[in-house]
Amino acid sequence: MTLHDDAVLVLKEYGGQEELRQVYLDHLDAHPDGMYKPCSAGHLTSSALVVDPARGRVLLTLHKKLGMWLQMGGHCEPGDTTVEGAALREATEESGIPGLALLPGGPVRLDRHPIPAPCHWHLDVQYAALAPADAVERISEESLDLRWFAYEDVAGVADTSVVRLLEGTLARL
Repeated sequence: MTLHDDAVLVLKEYGGQEELRQVYLDHLDAHPDGMYKPCSAGHLTSSALVVDPARGRVLLTLHKKLGMWLQMGGHCEPGDTTVEGAALREATEESGIPGLALLPGGPVRLDRHPIPAPCHWHLDVQYAALAPADAVERISEESLDLRWFAYEDVAGVADTSVVRLLEGTLARL
């Protein structure tokens, strides 16, 4: 099974955001290359909100290019075989935390947002990743900063997409 096939299967099984889910499926149907950055019509990305439920906090990265506090995530790579695996890879790389585990149940949310040309859209498949009890973060070269925020502080630093992802994650926890 290809990454493209896996994404279609994940989206068909996703039980929410019906209209947006169909936008993703239509995109993949129209664009065999729609999983990767070179697709100028937009491409799927995969991300994960790193949570520490025992301490009531989330780890956010200050994105180097956007200057915004976001969940860990990014582009799918040719070596990725699943959307879930891409989210876990990105979360591990950007947080520096080994032993992350994705919250069971598939994606928490979908988020489509515009990006600068030559591409037009990121169609993000958003997961949540549980941090191990002894988690120690390590900043990556993709970040300006990496910081834990209490659940109640996220709305004050992050955009609506991250807030909704946190709300969906907390509902699932």
